[in-house]
Amino acid sequence: MTASASSSDTRSRRIAGSAALLGALAGLLLTAIFANYERNSVFDLWQRLAPREITADNVAIVIIDDPSLDARGTWPWPRNYVAELIEIIARDRPRAIGMDMIFAERDARDPELFASLYPDLDEAMAARLRQLPGMDEKLSEAIAVAPVVLGRAGVDEDGTEHQLMTEPVIAGDLPAGVPRMPQILSSIAELDDVALSRGLINGPPDPDGIIRRVPLTIVAGGQAMPGFAVDLARISAGESELVWTDGMLMLGDRALPADETANLAFRFGNLPPQAVYSAAEVFAGEVSGVFADRVVIVGLTATGSSDVVSTPLHTEIFGVHVQAQAVDAMLEGAWLSRPAWAPWAELAASLVLVFVILLAAATKRTWFFYPALVLALAMPLLSFVAFDRANLLLDPVRPLIIAGFAGIAVWIAFFVLGRAEKLRLARQLVDQRVAAAEQEGEMKAARRIQLSMVPDKDKLAALDPRVELGAVLEPARTVGGDYYDALMLDNDRLLFLVGDVTGKGVAAALFMALTKALSKISLSRTDRDLGETVAALNRELMEEADEALGLTMLVGVLDCTTGEVSMVNAGHENPILLDAAGTVRIVPMKGGPPFCVIDFPYQSEPLALEPGETLLLLSDGATEAQNEAQELFETSGVIDALKGSPGRPATDVATGLARSVRDFEGDTEPSDDLTILAIRYVGASAGGA
Repeated sequence: MTASASSSDTRSRRIAGSAALLGALAGLLLTAIFANYERNSVFDLWQRLAPREITADNVAIVIIDDPSLDARGTWPWPRNYVAELIEIIARDRPRAIGMDMIFAERDARDPELFASLYPDLDEAMAARLRQLPGMDEKLSEAIAVAPVVLGRAGVDEDGTEHQLMTEPVIAGDLPAGVPRMPQILSSIAELDDVALSRGLINGPPDPDGIIRRVPLTIVAGGQAMPGFAVDLARISAGESELVWTDGMLMLGDRALPADETANLAFRFGNLPPQAVYSAAEVFAGEVSGVFADRVVIVGLTATGSSDVVSTPLHTEIFGVHVQAQAVDAMLEGAWLSRPAWAPWAELAASLVLVFVILLAAATKRTWFFYPALVLALAMPLLSFVAFDRANLLLDPVRPLIIAGFAGIAVWIAFFVLGRAEKLRLARQLVDQRVAAAEQEGEMKAARRIQLSMVPDKDKLAALDPRVELGAVLEPARTVGGDYYDALMLDNDRLLFLVGDVTGKGVAAALFMALTKALSKISLSRTDRDLGETVAALNRELMEEADEALGLTMLVGVLDCTTGEVSMVNAGHENPILLDAAGTVRIVPMKGGPPFCVIDFPYQSEPLALEPGETLLLLSDGATEAQNEAQELFETSGVIDALKGSPGRPATDVATGLARSVRDFEGDTEPSDDLTILAIRYVGASAGGA
């Protein structure tokens, strides 16, 4: 017996261990598939919990907003307005002026274009118009004098046809995954060629449409070009070039960590008010001296602007704000990096958690789960601290998912093993009791065994002082298939039931024993609805029952504090209520089919007992009892036998009804087992907790 138990325990441990490993592999596969989604969700949360504090020391933006358009007219403005804006900003000697826009076409108000719109002009007038300086010429002069960085964009088609100036800014070996686009969209040559530098302003968002990073380098038209933000940061830092080395872009002594597509992730925040100015204010002379030694970015934010993006902090924000924050992050070292050791550290944490789960499963010592729980709770905290203090991206969710799947797999394995063990013990119990009956050589031993399986009057009396219980179980033969049970689920709830196995004799008794064992195990659970528990019991019995056997059952739970009762009827006789005045009535129930027929969604039904009322549960051995004339006792006989007996103890009610049934039968052999369970509710004042 000991060797068998040891072998079974070893097998259980192996199954649990295998389940844990399979669960961990499933979690690993899931995190590999959805890695970007779950990581972005966590890191976006950290961004929202700890947004970066941005000062006005490094960057400022000049926005062409609605007031600016009210002051100077609709966009696009004549190029001389843009030139004037650049000249005013340049007076403060900023480190760089970034134009977050592209002037891809000549100014529509250019004198030559304007003259061509009026063919009726005489030649002299047209010639005088053509001699006027062009708007693009004025803007070109302003760009040539000021430290202006113009925007460019990599495109798939319709790019610039003129020969672009060589960009010696990017050096070193580019990352293998750097984005490549066939053409470049740039400003007209008259403007593009005189600018201090040029940067690519387009960087695609992540698949979910959120901007979390900016491009450091893009290859467009066969030429490596810096991103707009990093080029402005380069000029502000006084560097002449950007050098790629070992997957990092060197900005002087700053090593900007890039992802596989040469993008830089950074911490978002909110630009302070003193870093944002309206172009209308600049034109009106309301700001002066504020742009000195700062990077100034000019962008369009007027109503209808298409440059609106989403970030981890904002559902909608203008792209010029993102560019400004990116420049400041590069100058302040506020970029985010995911170290090469991060995946290995996350995998190691996963292995530690899985190992603890395996250890707990192997030793069946649940306290091993406590250090695992502490570690699991610490991971998100450590990830947040690493983000907030060191700008590191460490994923806490991946280890939790892997370990969580391992834990769930172990729980499922133990649940399946426990269920199998429960059925094994139930069968073993039946086998042992049948063997005991055979060893005694007579079925009377089986009768004693059967009667010993139900609580006697002393056990019933000791359950709870707020309830009186009386019971009668009389098999039609030496052994039978009826049984009852009652037990306390907790300090206040009483579980009671009466079952009736179809048939009589040994087969019914054996199935009754199995049913009682499974019923007590299943119905004792307090964490499920009574109807769900009964339905689960039915499914278990369906797997074990012989086709020739069936089972009806009435199950209930009484709250001894309130007298409220929940009952489930599986094809059984409806209960009978005897009130304090002696009135008897049938308690109608919808119920459901007997067990072992179909998988049925049983529902619990309520009843309220008042102090002094008695609830009776009985098998059909009472209503179907026959006398010598083959007349049935029926429900009416039960009601007549109970009338006029208010206030009687539950034991007297049960034994009195049984005596009335046997008196009715006379000398006729009982046709069925007789089971009666009487429950008299005394009331909460009788000593309940």
